[in-house]
Amino acid sequence: MDQDWEDRVSAAWATFDDYPEDRAAEFRALIDALVAELPEDSPLGPFEQACAWDSTGHSDRAVPLYREALARGLSGYKGRRAKIQMSSSLRNVGRAEEGVALLTPELDGPSDELDDAVRATLALCLSSLGRDREGLALVLGALAPHLPRYQRSMANYARALTEPQPREA
Repeated sequence: MDQDWEDRVSAAWATFDDYPEDRAAEFRALIDALVAELPEDSPLGPFEQACAWDSTGHSDRAVPLYREALARGLSGYKGRRAKIQMSSSLRNVGRAEEGVALLTPELDGPSDELDDAVRATLALCLSSLGRDREGLALVLGALAPHLPRYQRSMANYARALTEPQPREA
């Protein structure tokens, strides 16, 4: 879509906090009105609607819309956002294993500003599956580069959490 449409979507999201829970339907209607301007097969429509449902507490309604956006070819930055958000929603509806399967390939994908969000969301999905050590390793690995000191130590600790431990004889 054009930049004007993107700007209006951004402006709508900037007002999200103006919609308390009892007015969530009004916010979703605002997004729906913007989506109605898109070509019928645009991946942006279901993506924005998924975000609106998700942000208003309806992960169950968001998952199929994220899936549709990705199936329609949503890629790049917004495609990565859709995968992160869908994984979180899958976790919220008790399908964390699907979230892990969706996000794990993102660890090896092109790096961008969403890397830490991938790791944090994947860590939550892993934790929901009882795989806390793996999740903690991801979070520590994501945190390490941001620390003013101890980056190498924290990165090493993160790796050690998931490496096989040597057995004592």
